[in-house]
Amino acid sequence: MIHSIGIDLTYLAAAVLFILGLKGMTHPRTAVRGNLMGSVGMLLAIIATLLAGKIFSFWMVLAGMLLGGGIGAFVALRVPMTSMPEMVGLLNGFGGLASLLVAGAEIHRAGVEHAQAIAARSAEWENIPRAVQTSMGADAPIPFGMTSDVALAVAASCLIGAVTFAGSLIAFLKLAEHPVVKQLPRSPQQQLINAVLACVCFLLLLGVTGWPQTETFFWLLAICAGVLGYGLTIGIGGADMPVVIALLNSYSGLAGAATGFVLGNSVLIIAGSLVGASGLILTNIMCRAMNRSLPAVLFGTLGPTADGPKADDVYKSVKSTSADEIAMLLDVATRIVIVPGYGMAVAQAQHAVRDLSRLLQDKGVEVLFGIHPVAGRMPGHMNILLAEADISYDLMKELDDINGSLEQTDVCLVIGANDTVNPDARTNPTSPIAGMPIINADRARTCIVLKRSLSPGFAGIPNPLFAAENCLMFYADGQKGLMEIMAALKSG
Repeated sequence: MIHSIGIDLTYLAAAVLFILGLKGMTHPRTAVRGNLMGSVGMLLAIIATLLAGKIFSFWMVLAGMLLGGGIGAFVALRVPMTSMPEMVGLLNGFGGLASLLVAGAEIHRAGVEHAQAIAARSAEWENIPRAVQTSMGADAPIPFGMTSDVALAVAASCLIGAVTFAGSLIAFLKLAEHPVVKQLPRSPQQQLINAVLACVCFLLLLGVTGWPQTETFFWLLAICAGVLGYGLTIGIGGADMPVVIALLNSYSGLAGAATGFVLGNSVLIIAGSLVGASGLILTNIMCRAMNRSLPAVLFGTLGPTADGPKADDVYKSVKSTSADEIAMLLDVATRIVIVPGYGMAVAQAQHAVRDLSRLLQDKGVEVLFGIHPVAGRMPGHMNILLAEADISYDLMKELDDINGSLEQTDVCLVIGANDTVNPDARTNPTSPIAGMPIINADRARTCIVLKRSLSPGFAGIPNPLFAAENCLMFYADGQKGLMEIMAALKSG
């Protein structure tokens, strides 16, 4: 009795730490503390589960923890911060796979125990006449050791876990820009195929729930759900990856919650529900930041698609500049806003950005960073890179905060961003990105864009900012260009 109460209280403490940890992760300043609280909560949950007395082999659990922890530590220490989106996507997939395997193990265990019960009864009545067996009820069916509600949870774990795993693998390959992505099969009728697969998955889910003793239904559901996860993700573009990562994170949480019902583990239900809910909320925030609905992201549709101006027409009056000219502009500025984008991540220029900002701050210049919610390839991508370069959280301003002061900004330095600073979103109702909130870099007194070329962003449209009267283009790799600017500043 006391042992059971102690386990329940430990689970309660773990759940409270999960909630406090989630609260801490809502702000960059408290994110590290939030991560620590969540980790301690998970440690308590693991200890309580081990002490609950339902573990058959502690050595197997320990071996799994050491092997998994060793692999995780090895990979985490080797992965660069610029590859963190791929890492997050892959971890989401592993969470879904774990839920799928646990559900599969549970339905297989129930099937084995059911077969053993039938065999035991047959052996028990083997030498007794058939008429006596019938009169004593020996022919009565032995119930399968899984109730319908648990069978439904098993089916849900299978469905969500398989979709999450397959979708996360595709997201990982897309984020890593692996060549194999271009060779993967896709169909012009992909949405129709996805709809058919969804219907088949629903029927198989009913099959697993109604006839859990037929294990074939479970594995067919896993296969069909995996193909569905592939189909849902293969057509989504790179710029929508922040939304996809948040959504897959939510799926992994929901799969974990369903697994909690399978195992009768309350803390797993709580943790999975928190991850699922927070992931859905983050997905909604990301969609609002792009002015797009979730169906539009999943089905690969942009906004209005009327033919817009050609790049050659838009870029007739583009003015290029040099590191020396930029140094002169920065040298007389009193307020500078730096807007990082995916190009900064590709160039791994976050440390050069930090060095430039500190050089300017030493000269008495106010330097702030304007962060767009969907810049990069995952939620918070720019925040992570800048924090990794030891840039103060206080200097990172969200879109609404920075837009209110850009008109009083001497120089806005855009590094590798495109669609997130495209004024067409604000001024052109026929643009594919019409209505998407952007950072109003064009409203600064001078805008400098550090970019390798005039190539378009994901939306595939020209950016009139590059040809604006107050805009100068500096064609260079992000890191190399920033180094040239700093050299010019120091020599001046």
